[in-house]
Amino acid sequence: MKKKYKGVSLFSGAGGMDVGFQNAGVDVVWANEIDKDACKTYSLNNPETLLRRGDICEVYEELKDYNGIDILFGGPPCQGFSVAGKMDPTDIRNTLVWNFLDVLRLVKPRAFVIENVKALGTLKKWEDVREKIFKLSNDMGYSCNAYILNSSHFGVPQKRERIFFVGFLEKNVDSDLFISRLEKKRKKPKSIRETISHLGPAGTDNNPLTCTAKITLAANPVLRKSPYAGMIFNGMGRPLNLDEASNTLPASMGGNKTPIVDEELLYKGSVNNWVEDYHEKLLGNKIKPKYEEAPKHLRRLTIKEAALLQTFPEDYEFCGSKTAIYRQIGNAVPCKLAEVVASTVIEGLEDNRPFNPKQLTIDTVQENIQYSESNLKILK
Repeated sequence: MKKKYKGVSLFSGAGGMDVGFQNAGVDVVWANEIDKDACKTYSLNNPETLLRRGDICEVYEELKDYNGIDILFGGPPCQGFSVAGKMDPTDIRNTLVWNFLDVLRLVKPRAFVIENVKALGTLKKWEDVREKIFKLSNDMGYSCNAYILNSSHFGVPQKRERIFFVGFLEKNVDSDLFISRLEKKRKKPKSIRETISHLGPAGTDNNPLTCTAKITLAANPVLRKSPYAGMIFNGMGRPLNLDEASNTLPASMGGNKTPIVDEELLYKGSVNNWVEDYHEKLLGNKIKPKYEEAPKHLRRLTIKEAALLQTFPEDYEFCGSKTAIYRQIGNAVPCKLAEVVASTVIEGLEDNRPFNPKQLTIDTVQENIQYSESNLKILK
């Protein structure tokens, strides 16, 4: 029987990361989230986990009861670091990663995982933050490495890039070994079509139409080489290429930032691709763009479809308004990506190599980041 590990989840959101860790064999015994709608979703789907709603700082004392637990994991809100936001160093949300490390000091788990946006791992702007994460965890006795992963490399039908800081207490699991274990889990993702077409047309019982934001053609389109980039529609919602993995789903879905699906193309694969045809005509100056409503067969991605692209179980239930649910889905860590990371961490915990404290010295942070990213990128 597979050994069950115990885990504590911070900044749990709707529970996407928790689904993955549970599937890998982690019993999540305690969780924390501040958003009321996300808390309702989490509790509904994880009734056996003790969930504490509220500011993480207010429950530090309670966390002492979990000292020595196997794994501490979570994704501190990332808007302050994200290129999709203002990237303001004074953003209060940037401090939440230090709250995670406060808990790390209190709980002293055998391993930890911090998830965040790729920008935290690649931009010079956040180099001091990276260095501090490495230094503080190293000072607590953890060997810590960072890995930038693309979720589509691990079976997720979405090209979502994220950084994972992974640390082991008094254990020498270097990045070479961790990466080689990740390599073995690489898996081609399903396409969008393969992932969502079984739900049926939007508006039917199994796939309710949840985003009614109008789709209008842009009078001044921003054209790119690909019809699935640029802006040929008003708003930030871009059309999806149904035969590939999706681009990153944003937390701002629910209105005109919700991605666009061609319903006819999804269920009648032989029909013309309207988006590609329209884009080609614009590029060739065969037509002039004008502001008007798009064809009716173009519609927004539904909640159930978005959840499946994040690899939530199909029967996962969400609570709150439509906007709140879209936000919970967009903020989540893809479940299958979390499962891959969790299972690789467990392999590290089960590694009985002798501990050498001298090997805990971390190389320069930038080398560490670049090394991890380059190794993952060559695995095509």
